[in-house]
Amino acid sequence: MKFSNLRIISFLLLSFSLLVVPFSANAEQKDKFSIAWTIYAGWMPWDYAANAGIVKKWADKYGIEIDVVQINDYVESINQYTAGQFDGCTMTNMDALTIPAAGGVDSTALILGDFSNGNDGIVLKGNDKSLKDIEGQNVNLVELSVSHYLLARALDTIGLSERDVRVVNTSDADLVGVFNADDVTSTVTWNPLLSEVASMPNTSKVFDSSQIPGEIIDMLLVNTETLKDNPAFGKALTGAWYEIMARMAAKDTDALTFMAKASGTDLAGYEAQLAATNMFYEAKEAVAFAESKQLPETMKYVSEFSFEHGLLGEGAMDAGFIGIAYPDGTVVGNSANVKLRFDSSFMSMAADGSL
Repeated sequence: MKFSNLRIISFLLLSFSLLVVPFSANAEQKDKFSIAWTIYAGWMPWDYAANAGIVKKWADKYGIEIDVVQINDYVESINQYTAGQFDGCTMTNMDALTIPAAGGVDSTALILGDFSNGNDGIVLKGNDKSLKDIEGQNVNLVELSVSHYLLARALDTIGLSERDVRVVNTSDADLVGVFNADDVTSTVTWNPLLSEVASMPNTSKVFDSSQIPGEIIDMLLVNTETLKDNPAFGKALTGAWYEIMARMAAKDTDALTFMAKASGTDLAGYEAQLAATNMFYEAKEAVAFAESKQLPETMKYVSEFSFEHGLLGEGAMDAGFIGIAYPDGTVVGNSANVKLRFDSSFMSMAADGSL
């Protein structure tokens, strides 16, 4: 998410912190780990897993400790992960590429939890509006995030480009409040914020991620060296995740109600958000998606958008500057600069019951 003036300041601070905390800081055998998460329909299971003792159960199985920490600001959570303050963090595929990978931190997508299938969207003020009405408007969103990516993809469908609107960088913590202002007319955001904004009177949701299925992927990213040196960390997290997925697939009312309340809604509201989320409740579904031909194609779109917006780091000469590795061993982009890896091996262990 990011290169506005605020993003530049954040990036400079992050660069300094990375000098202080070397990338290899996590590359060692250890028994205590931490992951960061932020409120989003597809990531609420981590909160439930921590509070219900599921994470502890699986960590105990492997003789380790895992702390699950909520961060109130999404971008800040990723910045803290990139700076080495966490061993893992929930984020989207695009943000994994443009923040930790672009910052030089080799990371692995351990668990592909879902893809947004309506959980991200564009809302305009006014009844019966269409996407074409966005032309010439200021659009409030978290700049250079998946919301920005969604906007660009949406505009392309109607023959417009970002030159036809004005992006206004707005923190996700402020988006709902800002949308109430008289001079704010359009926004792009994700659930639960999207549901809150779209339910306001005199508004129209004019585009959502169901129109670009499979492109906004929600996952748990972990430090590659930490995972390599501590496979028990990956096994415990994956085991815990799919235990929660089984409960959700079985419509465990207690679990779902807990997640709903923690995300600021009720059970019906949370179930509506899940309906707009293509959750991979079974590990074999996530494995199939990770190993599909669609994933490299999606990441090509993401890499091109990121390069065009200057998000791939200093020295990036093209969209392939950062190498991306896939489960079959294929590397797309610079094989000498692989910083993002999609690994289906731990999810495969969950699928075959070998965790």
